[in-house]
Amino acid sequence: MKTLDYIPTGKLERAGKLVSTGVKIGGNYLKYIGEKITNPDEAKENFDQNNAEDIYDGLKSLKGSALKVAQMLSMEKNILPGAYVDKFSLAQFSVPPLSGPLVRKTFNQYLGSYPEEIFDNFTFESINAASIGQVHKATKGELKLAVKIQYPGVANSISSDLALVKPVATRLFNLKGKDSEKYFKEVESKLLEETDYTLELKQSREITEACSLIPNLKFPTYYADLSCDKILTMDWMEGIHLSEYTAQAIDKRETKVVGQTLWDFYMYQMHVLKRVHADPHPGNFLVDDSGALIAIDFGCIKDVPEDFYVPYFELATSEAMQDRSFFIDKITTLEILRPDDSEEDSAYITDLFHELLGVLTFPFHNDTFDFSDELFWAKVAHMSERLSQDDKLKKLNGNRGSKHFLYINRTFFGLYNLLHDLKADIVVNNYKKFI
Repeated sequence: MKTLDYIPTGKLERAGKLVSTGVKIGGNYLKYIGEKITNPDEAKENFDQNNAEDIYDGLKSLKGSALKVAQMLSMEKNILPGAYVDKFSLAQFSVPPLSGPLVRKTFNQYLGSYPEEIFDNFTFESINAASIGQVHKATKGELKLAVKIQYPGVANSISSDLALVKPVATRLFNLKGKDSEKYFKEVESKLLEETDYTLELKQSREITEACSLIPNLKFPTYYADLSCDKILTMDWMEGIHLSEYTAQAIDKRETKVVGQTLWDFYMYQMHVLKRVHADPHPGNFLVDDSGALIAIDFGCIKDVPEDFYVPYFELATSEAMQDRSFFIDKITTLEILRPDDSEEDSAYITDLFHELLGVLTFPFHNDTFDFSDELFWAKVAHMSERLSQDDKLKKLNGNRGSKHFLYINRTFFGLYNLLHDLKADIVVNNYKKFI
């Protein structure tokens, strides 16, 4: 794969790259108009494919928060066309890496030495390259290590990147008024945390120690003396990414154990620790030869405040689905209903979210749940399509829901998709055995 000797870090440079990508998309649209006449059956599919390639090609050279957005969108399997999901999923762990000279320069800048001076062996060709950093393999004494290096300028460009996408997001999600700023601030704060590898090391140690009692779950050890704000060193863990694992013909008994482990890991974090690994994509999990699940990235940790946790999970009960006044009280507390909603709008939104949450919380209404249930996923897809095409909803103020929904919903959608890929049949409250 071609390596990068330079990453645009200035606001004007990055904006220019996005503008050039927009020009390509405009050209694709003109091509689409012509192809609709000559090849109507394949025109839309070709349009999506060309756009996905051009957008991804533009973002992968920018890296940082721009590429992180693509990574997050790749998890929206029920919203985006397949061409975008397939292309953007590459942002999870396979993008052009930094060149060897730039890796050496980064090491010397932040650790005061070159990698070959710190480690006994260091592989300059990266093993994985993602949105914020890339991973190299190294050894020191008896230790086999994974060394994550952050791309230059990532932290400094987050605010300007978000400023560039803010107008698009505002139109896309129909955000109005000053209170929409809370959502952008939430994203910005989480992205900034992900660029702080000292914080990640601390979070990694805390979460892994707390969750070490869960069977079939493994974590690397982290090394503070070989790490800093922009470089993070941990054990090298043998295994294959979860996406590779699910693509193989695996014994269903084994995938059931892996799926249960993944579910228990998340439920223990959510209900016991009240802080959760909020980036559940396949690149952050490995499965080893013994069938153990390995969690390898704790850069994005979301704390779950009590005043959000309680009403959020009260909505996940069957009682909430049966008691309308109770349901209204909870969605008001969670800012789904707004004080300026008319009586008609309030009734409409209540009915819509009652149907939506009835689908999404259904796994919690059972003792066990099979995430390979295609009827469940058909309902999820139907609700996603309905929300995206609901003209009345588009006319209402899109500033709905606590800012905490952004990463908590992202966590559950990501978890649901991973469990669907595993075709996992899980015991819902199994995590309580570890309390």
